[in-house]
Amino acid sequence: MKQGLHPEDYRLVVFKDISTDYSFLTRSTAPSRDTITWEDGKEYPLVKLEISSASHPFYTGKMTFVDTAGRIDKFKKKFAKFDLG
Repeated sequence: MKQGLHPEDYRLVVFKDISTDYSFLTRSTAPSRDTITWEDGKEYPLVKLEISSASHPFYTGKMTFVDTAGRIDKFKKKFAKFDLG
């Protein structure tokens, strides 16, 4: 294997799905400014996710739409001048 290819600064990080409040603790190099106190009482960096296995339709079997950035309103406003209906 090539040397120096993989990062060496892995640390424990909490990933949290903001749409379902599902969280899990794992090792990662993902940058984060936020922190959270985990179940063991220790504080870990927090990475917020829009979609995880707890909210993705493939894993849940439910079709739900998460509009976190107002994409629908942005689309409607952009194409309102082309009234097709």
